Amino acid sequence: MTVIIAHDTPDAVRGMLKRWFIEPQPNVFVGTLNRRTQEKTLSYIKRNADGVALLMISSANNCQGFKIEMHGEVRRKGVLLSGLWIVAEKWMEAENVPF
Repeated sequence: MTVIIAHDTPDAVRGMLKRWFIEPQPNVFVGTLNRRTQEKTLSYIKRNADGVALLMISSANNCQGFKIEMHGEVRRKGVLLSGLWIVAEKWMEAENVPF
C-alpha cells in the first residue's frame, strides 16, 4: 500500500495521481502499486510539480512494514532511527546541535 500526501499539487499532477490512487481527502492519495509504477509515479511528480511538498509512506520489508520518503519542504521529517521510522516535528541539523 502507498499513501502520498502532497501540498500545493497542480491539477495535472493531481489528475495523474487519480489514475492509480483514491483521494479520500484533498491532496491525500491512497493506493496499491507495484514497485516500478510507484517509482515512475514519484519521479513524474518530482519532474512536473516544482515546489510541491511530498510525503510518501509505502510498504517495505522491514520490522515496521513501511518506509517514509520525502520531497520538497515538508513540515515534518521522516527519520530512520535505530532501524525504525519515526516522524519528527522539530529537529536540529547536525551542524547546529549543541555539544
